[in-house]
Amino acid sequence: MSENIETIRHSLGHIMTHAIEELFGKAGLGVGPAISDGWYQDFDLGEKAISSDDFSAIKKKMQEIINKNLDFTQKIVTAKEAREMAKDDPYKLEIIDDLAQNGEKEFSFYTIANFVNLCAGPHVANTKELRNIGWQLDRLAGAYWKGDAKNKQMTRVYGLAFANKEELNAYLQKREEAQKRDHRKLGKELDLFHIDENVGLGLPLWHPKGAIIWRVIEDFWYQAHFRGGYDLVRSPHIGSKTLWQTSGHWGFYNSSMYPPLEVGQSLEERQENKKVESSEEYLLKPMNCPFHICIYKNKPHSYREFPMRWAECGTVYRFEKRGELSGLTRARGFTQDDAHIICRKDQAEDELKEVLDFILYIFKSFGFDTNSIKVYLSLRDPKNKEKYVGSDEGWKFTESILRKIAIEKKLNFIEEEGEAAFYGPKLDFKINDCLGREWQCSTLQYDFNLPERFDMTFVNKDNKEERPYVLHNALFGSFERFIGLLIEHYAGAFPTWLAPVQTVILPISEKHSEFAQIVRKELFDLSVRSEIYEADETLGKRIREAEKQKVPYMLIIGDQEIQNKSVTIRKRGQTEQENMPLPAFAAKLKKEIDDKI
Repeated sequence: MSENIETIRHSLGHIMTHAIEELFGKAGLGVGPAISDGWYQDFDLGEKAISSDDFSAIKKKMQEIINKNLDFTQKIVTAKEAREMAKDDPYKLEIIDDLAQNGEKEFSFYTIANFVNLCAGPHVANTKELRNIGWQLDRLAGAYWKGDAKNKQMTRVYGLAFANKEELNAYLQKREEAQKRDHRKLGKELDLFHIDENVGLGLPLWHPKGAIIWRVIEDFWYQAHFRGGYDLVRSPHIGSKTLWQTSGHWGFYNSSMYPPLEVGQSLEERQENKKVESSEEYLLKPMNCPFHICIYKNKPHSYREFPMRWAECGTVYRFEKRGELSGLTRARGFTQDDAHIICRKDQAEDELKEVLDFILYIFKSFGFDTNSIKVYLSLRDPKNKEKYVGSDEGWKFTESILRKIAIEKKLNFIEEEGEAAFYGPKLDFKINDCLGREWQCSTLQYDFNLPERFDMTFVNKDNKEERPYVLHNALFGSFERFIGLLIEHYAGAFPTWLAPVQTVILPISEKHSEFAQIVRKELFDLSVRSEIYEADETLGKRIREAEKQKVPYMLIIGDQEIQNKSVTIRKRGQTEQENMPLPAFAAKLKKEIDDKI
């Protein structure tokens, strides 16, 4: 977001707040920042309520304010003066107190007409600068004060703002298309998955068609890893609390973990909070890493065994706040495609380069433009080292190696201080879908936490003990999120190799059903996924249903097709039809599937 458009968005938020107070009276004001597509402002309006029906009146009032050519003026005051100016707004008083406790000495207020607001700015100089801006009020939401569900819920009003009306209209069209592609909406329409509150929030249930997509992707993942020299491992869904204490997750990550499961107590003992000496505590795993380390620790190792490449599709469980859940892209139970490479220091750089090539191969295989990938090098915050484990020497080495290979591989990367995991730096890969939206997928990271905490060693060529390096990588990030991305990227119209149903066979009447079964069996023998839409409805209606279900190919069968042992092919999204001998079509389709197109 350019500085200019951010200033414009912030100024429109200020004007909206002024307009709402003009219409609805004085309000308690929470935060009101500019955001990537506009702005928002949090209000406490007491007994009064705003609905989207009020947007027309608010927008009219905003336009009146803009047309008056009013100046934004700033005043800097002391903390005491700030408290006096904000004495009628408990939210602003709390913000002032928080800032003062953090050492702030000066406080900024902006005035427009008779509206005065605590605000750091900046703003445009005069409202006339906003006359040709493309903007509109967008939507309402609830928002807890300071993001804490224990606090009062405020009303959040969102607005959109762009440099001109053309940019606003282009954004709205893009957003409308994104809403059509929403994986939650398409997941229901295409019968792929759903989330049932009786099962639990954030826990997807996969229907047969969705499970087929998963299986195809997982089979591809396994074959790619076999070719890449990986071995498979498996681990349980729970682990003892001691394991997670040793790994550091219980200390550094417990806010995202589910509480311990106590085994060995009766229900009555649990209700009375009685401790039983023989009881054991277990935790649902948030990650697979410690289990892989325990496999390594099962026996001694020599430097000749490296590198070890171990991979697992392991389901993990993390506690996400209810309001942060979002279909498949933010779930509480999800399957990570985890891999750990255990290697010597002299092997680390080459292994990292191979993983980078592997990541790019994966994206390309699923039809993404690898030239548009953005990479974020997440580094430790040097001013807040207590948040991280490991020595300065270890961080310096691992960060420098990641930076070096990112440069050598000519990755489009930026560095972000403070974004590293507590156990090591990482490279995060974000890809753009067909609408240009950015999605977090692959991660490649160092870990010198687990080798230290679990005292991992090997015998080097000098017959001395040495600590190995551990590299994590997850290519999809999670199967759920990646499938959600694919649904939206393809708008549910998957390429043939991924489509849950690859062909629909349409017998024109009941007398053609027997040959339809023969066609289906021949395709089935080639592992082509097919369904028959029997002649219970008109042919036109069945064609429309197949189009609605986004099936790649429709095969129409009538008298001519039976006589010639052929099929009439209608491709998804096309009206033209082509007749082809069944063996020729089967061979063409099989090649398309094998070539992943």
